[in-house]
Amino acid sequence: MKASANNLNQTQIAENVVDRCKKGDVRAFRELYDAYSAAMYNICLRMTNNVSDAEDTLQEAFMQVHKNIHKLERDSSVSAWIKRIVVNHCLNTLRKKKVYFEEVDEVEVVAEEGVDEAQFTMTVAAVKTAIHGLPQGYRTVLNLYLFEAYSHREIADMLGITESTAKTQYMRAKEKVRQIVKQQNVIR
Repeated sequence: MKASANNLNQTQIAENVVDRCKKGDVRAFRELYDAYSAAMYNICLRMTNNVSDAEDTLQEAFMQVHKNIHKLERDSSVSAWIKRIVVNHCLNTLRKKKVYFEEVDEVEVVAEEGVDEAQFTMTVAAVKTAIHGLPQGYRTVLNLYLFEAYSHREIADMLGITESTAKTQYMRAKEKVRQIVKQQNVIR
C-alpha cells in the first residue's frame, strides 16, 4: 500500500514539474534535469562507452527534452519519454561513429554448453570491465536488451537491422562477456 501511494505521489510531482516546464518555468526544468540526469547519464555512458560522448549526448538529449516538453502527453511516463530521447541520441552518436552491426540471415541457435561458473567468479567489476571491452555493436545491443529492457524487435527497429541480427549480437555479446571474465580469472 505504501509503495503504491509513494508511486502515485512521485507521478503527481513529475506531472506538476512537467506542467511548470510547459509554462516556461526555468526552475522546473532544472528540477526535471536534476531528477533524471544521473540515471540518463548512466545510459549514455553505457551506450557510448566514453565519458566525453556521454556528457555531450546527455546535454543534447536534454536540450531536445526542453524543446519538446510541450509534446509530452499528460498520461505519458516522464521517465520513459526522456529515456527514449536519450537512447535515440546515443544511437545517433554511435551512427556518427559508424558502428558496425554484423548482419545475419538465419541464426542457428546452439544450446549453450554447460558452463561451470563455480570455476570463475563473476564480480560486478569483472562484468563491467568485460562489457566495456566488447565491440561497440555487441555492447549496444547488450545494453539495449539487458539494461534498457527493449525487445529484440524494438532493438532491430531502432538500429535498422533484422531481429535475428539483434538476437545474434546479444548472444555473441553474452558469450564474449563470459569469455572475458573467465580469462580475467585465469590471469589472476
